[in-house]
Amino acid sequence: MANVRDTEVGGVAVRAVELLAPGASELKMLDESEHRRAIRFVNPSDASAFLAGRLALRLFAAELEGVPPETLVADFQCPRCGGRKGDHGRPGYALNDGHPGPLLSLSRTSGWVLLAGVVRGGALRGVGIDAEKIDRTAFPGFDGLVLTPQERMGLASGTTAEGHHQRARLWARKEAFLKAIGEGLERDPASCDVTGDRLEGVALVDLEPGRLGLPSGTIAALATLGDGS
Repeated sequence: MANVRDTEVGGVAVRAVELLAPGASELKMLDESEHRRAIRFVNPSDASAFLAGRLALRLFAAELEGVPPETLVADFQCPRCGGRKGDHGRPGYALNDGHPGPLLSLSRTSGWVLLAGVVRGGALRGVGIDAEKIDRTAFPGFDGLVLTPQERMGLASGTTAEGHHQRARLWARKEAFLKAIGEGLERDPASCDVTGDRLEGVALVDLEPGRLGLPSGTIAALATLGDGS
């Protein structure tokens, strides 16, 4: 891995990592379940990017907890099947004593991974992060598929640079929000209006791609869910 950039946003650690193929010694840190997931990719480059992302997340989680990375156990939770396996679902790691590790979120985009994390026990009970290439939302029908009527009001034309930027920003905020509440795309994104700074107790923040070292043409957002107390 190279080009690691760290920052802090509202008490949440945020890290952007440019992904390189992991070495043999690095791959040994990952759990068997993570390797099984990588085997399912048809394209070897996709499998390598997946493993590099998992390695970056493991190292990040270990630093947050102050423990050796190889002592963490993959504990990825799937809202659909209820499973707690390392090969799919919401990213997470447990400590070797069985206690849950930090709250984590991960997003991959064009050779980079964007991570967010916070040690449990604080004021947050959910965190979500997302990074998107602006051109990914530049397709006919995007507005009707994922945007609310309120979000569609005032949008620039979808054929303009400003229109592409606005739509990518809304999509990144939706993805971050859905990750923070633990539902992912099990919930219809068109039901979530993310034009404001807060939705259902979740704070929404636009991140600065340049500050994170992300490539140009990238949009990023962070969502945090308070403990409600």
